[in-house]
Amino acid sequence: MVLSTVLSREEIVEAMEGLVGDANVVTDEETLQHASIDRYRKYEDISGIFTQPIPAAIVKARNTDDIANVLKFCNENGVNCIPRTGNSALESMLESVKPNHIVLDGSGLNKVIKIDEYNMQVTCEAGVVLEDIENLLREKGLTTGHSPQSKPLAQMGGLVATRSTGQFSTLYGGIEDMIVGLEAVFPNGEVTRIKNVPRRAAGPDIRHVVVGNEGALCYITEVTVKIFKYQPENHRFYGYTLDDMSVGFEILREVMVEGYKPSIARLYDVADAAGHFSHFQKDKCVLIFMAEGPAGITEATGAGIEKIVAKYEQCEQVKSQLIADWFANLNWFPEQVAEEREEIVATKNMGFTTEIAADWGNINAIYESACRRVKAEVPDVTWVGGHSSHSYINGTNLYFVYYYDLNCEPTEEIHKYHNPINKIIVEESLKHGGTMVHHHGVGKARAPWIKDEYGSSFYILKTLKQAFDPNNVMNAGSIIPLEFLD
Repeated sequence: MVLSTVLSREEIVEAMEGLVGDANVVTDEETLQHASIDRYRKYEDISGIFTQPIPAAIVKARNTDDIANVLKFCNENGVNCIPRTGNSALESMLESVKPNHIVLDGSGLNKVIKIDEYNMQVTCEAGVVLEDIENLLREKGLTTGHSPQSKPLAQMGGLVATRSTGQFSTLYGGIEDMIVGLEAVFPNGEVTRIKNVPRRAAGPDIRHVVVGNEGALCYITEVTVKIFKYQPENHRFYGYTLDDMSVGFEILREVMVEGYKPSIARLYDVADAAGHFSHFQKDKCVLIFMAEGPAGITEATGAGIEKIVAKYEQCEQVKSQLIADWFANLNWFPEQVAEEREEIVATKNMGFTTEIAADWGNINAIYESACRRVKAEVPDVTWVGGHSSHSYINGTNLYFVYYYDLNCEPTEEIHKYHNPINKIIVEESLKHGGTMVHHHGVGKARAPWIKDEYGSSFYILKTLKQAFDPNNVMNAGSIIPLEFLD
């Protein structure tokens, strides 16, 4: 039986103050309003209109014991808890489907516990900003190898909870490949620690119960990830223009199948490339590679890429410095977020992304069919395109990028534009055997298709939720909608 809270907002706030202290319980109305959503509803946020349930409080945890005590209270009283660290979520993960919820903020758990250069791993609390730990490591000639565009904003707990990946994933892998061990708290207050070992075969890999759980099973409090040597003096950049995406996908496939591991392998269609490379793109697609690591490896990787690309006459190489300069300014800092908000207000034009993945045999069909349907079925779309930025031996991802004019009230934008576009992309991906989400997480935005995504294996996912969170107090509605748990 799933509990629903019978406590009032005042009773919840009083209980939280008793657990973590008055100074760590935020009840300011404006702050609570902004905490009721994430960037999926950024037009509502910009407009100061909030349609989702407002939390009773933001609870700032000081340590693992705080999190255990708060989760145990929520579990016993049916209070929905939204775990949060860096607050850079994109898929309605931070919304609540239940009233009188709390946001449990772990950004104060921001200690770097140990940089272990001998065993090549770093341990830190969940609230450590990725940019901060990366800067510390770079001073020592090291790197996590993890570099999502949100690196200056995202924190380690959220990155693990959303199964994040970064711009160098083709070489280093996603966060699931980097995780060594971790600590997490379950809703009954149980604190669990998965030890740091390079590999083990003692049953299922239980790290993957936690990695990617989006706060719907447990709260991540500490993580240990691998680190690597950082050798920027050996970086090599390669850029090409070409006529069509199908050729670009084939080049990416050949590079991966031949065994090369560039840290960056990206393909932009004409529409998406125009926003990044207008100074050299000339109405063409753009293909980008970066090789990094020891000098011998980067030299061999670069030579292999050049040999493969040379087989395609339509590819024209551009100066490598153009690619290096572009990549140096790709990450989003708080000032870029502020600039985007100002631009939306000024232009009444909104942009979003939806990322999926599929095997090589289906990725181009998904790209073409989704773009065609968005243009035909959704009004006011100014452009739709995309790029591939994470490749594997058996397939690649695709970021769909789309912009539309805002000819509606702020409360209508989600339903008139964003959800319909998301739906088309998800449908086309699933129809062609792909996955509906590559690394942003399911949240509540893509949860309606979770059964279609999993098929018969939905049994496993549902059983995990019912076993670890039987009262559905952990980010209820994320990944699995409420009605799918009946």
